[in-house]
Amino acid sequence: MTYSEGAVRLVKMFEGCRLRAYQDQGSVWTIGWGHTGPDVVRGMTCTIAQANNWLEEDLAKVDAGLRRLVTIPLNQNQYDAVADFVFNLGLGALEHSTLLRDLNDGDFVTAALQFPLWDHVGGVVVPGLLNRRKAEMRLFNTAEAA
Repeated sequence: MTYSEGAVRLVKMFEGCRLRAYQDQGSVWTIGWGHTGPDVVRGMTCTIAQANNWLEEDLAKVDAGLRRLVTIPLNQNQYDAVADFVFNLGLGALEHSTLLRDLNDGDFVTAALQFPLWDHVGGVVVPGLLNRRKAEMRLFNTAEAA
């Protein structure tokens, strides 16, 4: 399985596209559609084409990580919700989480309830993160069209 337009929509909606590097709420240098890493530094700029390329590359890394960590089949909406979660928080956050344990146990109801718990930065609730987690939970709980 791979991410679909559902994951891309969530990422774009919550990240926005910024063509000049900025520090996010966790003081991580970020550019484009939420691209981070050692290559992102103060004063850096990019084009929309580069931002789109990074988004594709970053989501491909998310896919690779999810193939390794998720051991059961998911529907596309569940996959896209978890992909957005990982895009935002990183594979490390998912790897040791109750969300992943519940997911791999096939307990989708309990897994869905884990999303809103990931709404803090530095111990403080961030309304934008809570909104993102709620959107992921809604998508996760949305049945696929037949």
